[in-house]
Amino acid sequence: MSETFTRWDAVEYLQTPEDARLYLEACADEDPGDGSLIRAALSDIARSGNMNRLAVETGMSREGLREALSETGDPAFATVTRIARALGMKVRITA
Repeated sequence: MSETFTRWDAVEYLQTPEDARLYLEACADEDPGDGSLIRAALSDIARSGNMNRLAVETGMSREGLREALSETGDPAFATVTRIARALGMKVRITA
């Protein structure tokens, strides 16, 4: 008897804006310092909602947004802050 596994996808669990905020905070806390977990979390959050609306609100094309948040993407800090703002969040640095 062989076991089958399904790929876990955070998108399935991001039901509310609060879920998205807590997920992004957790990823920011665990990020290794290169922004990869923050980028991945923003990608998951974008995929869980309306990607077209988010693209319009950030002033980006849907494809540009998808590319910036892809595994090989390297979004500029300004892009990250625009996405956060469009999601109703703020980027804040604390000690």
